[in-house]
Amino acid sequence: MFLDRARITVRGGAGGRGVISFRREAHVPRGGPDGGDGGRGGDVVLRADAQLASLGDFAFRHAFLAESGAPGEGRNRSGKAAKDLIVRVPAGTTVRDIATSTEVADLIVDGTEIVAARGGAGGRGNARFATSTRRAPRIAMDGEAGEERELELELRLIADIGLAGLPNAGKSSLLAALTRARPKIADYPFTTLTPNLGVARLDERELVVADIPGLIEGASAGAGLGEEFLRHIERTRLVVHVVDASRDDPLADIATIDAELEAYGHGLRERAELLALNKIDLAEARDHVPPLVEALASRGREALAVSAASGEGVDRLAKRLFMLVPPRPAPAAAAPPERRIAFAGSPRDVRVEREGGAYRVRGDRIERLATGIDWDSGEASAYFHRMLQRNGVERRLRDLGVKEGDVVKIGRLELEWHDAPEPA
Repeated sequence: MFLDRARITVRGGAGGRGVISFRREAHVPRGGPDGGDGGRGGDVVLRADAQLASLGDFAFRHAFLAESGAPGEGRNRSGKAAKDLIVRVPAGTTVRDIATSTEVADLIVDGTEIVAARGGAGGRGNARFATSTRRAPRIAMDGEAGEERELELELRLIADIGLAGLPNAGKSSLLAALTRARPKIADYPFTTLTPNLGVARLDERELVVADIPGLIEGASAGAGLGEEFLRHIERTRLVVHVVDASRDDPLADIATIDAELEAYGHGLRERAELLALNKIDLAEARDHVPPLVEALASRGREALAVSAASGEGVDRLAKRLFMLVPPRPAPAAAAPPERRIAFAGSPRDVRVEREGGAYRVRGDRIERLATGIDWDSGEASAYFHRMLQRNGVERRLRDLGVKEGDVVKIGRLELEWHDAPEPA
């Protein structure tokens, strides 16, 4: 299945939970805390793969969730970090963040990677909370949640040459004649419902040729199939206008295509071009060619006559294409695939707000700590209360009117608020 647009949800794995553990061995009376940290959650990584031709793998799978890190263990053993989830996409895929409508990556080079959703950090075990005055902390932290994002993937084929023209102009037949590709061909409009690719070869060189579904008037504004597929010639270095020279007014057909490329923008109208006057195996087309070539030449436009059906003029056209499209620069010395983080880290401020008849405290570190400490430990509860004071949470709750017995929600916990007793 050819698919050139897809929406997916990516979520990094959660970090593993830190543990509360104490060293207990015979003849070791002061073992102390030895709870290890949780392992880091896996990242979701998008990798450009030149072997893929479309986004068809995303037709039925839309959610990609990385594994979570393992929890820590006693004896100061950290949990195992989760493996990254590698999601392959075709080279030429752009990645857009749906929430902000911004393009965050354009994966053109084979092997390039972006971290689309980072895994969460592992929670700290109680060994990390030990101090000279806090020798037996019953305090640990839950793992950090992984990032979650909704992304739109859009494929723009990477080709050297794009064949554009009205329906039934013979683009698919010309692609087959130039490259020995085998697209579906029939004698009716809109035979091509998806772009086709082929490789033209001359001596030691190769050119990738894309056959774009037929354009009609208004294609750039969404009519027919044109708008969906015009973007596939955005990356081409040469646009070949395939014209059915047997029609009554080929110049009007050329003007239609020119207008659609101009309206679509993205520099297509300024791209290097060549016109292929097709179907000269038909008498009416052969009669139209001389005045057509003369009229186009007077406008500074080059045109060649061909017959995709009989093969006449195809070799000449192929040689001219290789002359107009220079060889690509030799690739640089092999380097490891690039990987970058697509989204910068966001601030993790603490927020306090009303939620129905209760109060909600939001903040990554506070939420993770609230679910990790031992609430039966007075020392651990006091530590958490001091953190609320340091972060200004207690003051904000009081400003919002919290009173004795109110419910305060922190992460998955619901706590009952109690005012500190008045000093004697």
